[in-house]
Amino acid sequence: MPTTEDLARAEALIRTIPDYPEPGVLFRDITPLLADAAGLRCVIDAMIEPFEGQFDVVAGIEARGFLLAAAAATVADVGLVPIRKAGKLPRPAASVDYALEYGTATIEAHDDIAPGTRVLLVDDVLATGGTLQAAHELVPAIGGVVVATSVLMELSALGGRALVPDTFAVFTA
Repeated sequence: MPTTEDLARAEALIRTIPDYPEPGVLFRDITPLLADAAGLRCVIDAMIEPFEGQFDVVAGIEARGFLLAAAAATVADVGLVPIRKAGKLPRPAASVDYALEYGTATIEAHDDIAPGTRVLLVDDVLATGGTLQAAHELVPAIGGVVVATSVLMELSALGGRALVPDTFAVFTA
């Protein structure tokens, strides 16, 4: 497990950009963390260590979740299942619609895993929880079983944990 000092260093690499993409929003920019090999490895280790041996693949949610999930799958020596926004896959096997503050969105996935495959669901942020809740519905639709959910950050003030209560977050803001 990464040390407290290593995690603090990694967290310090995450920039907060005020008023992006709109006034009043504090955007968490993980680009500096992704560019730092030691910081990235630290958070990936923290995201997967509680679930070692419990999953067969990592599923990552578009777009920043892909980056973290690919690193997690590589470190864990397992495969990767991309969960994409609607219209991005040539042959989606399943899709789930979910509510946004301003409408609805859809996520999709291929069914390239064996039935019963144990899935670690990875994303960058747990905010309102809608996307992660939809991913929890999507994984069984392609034959998988979500065994855990791990995110880099939880924005606790937005209440997403009510929809995805079993989520493990490395950092909480």
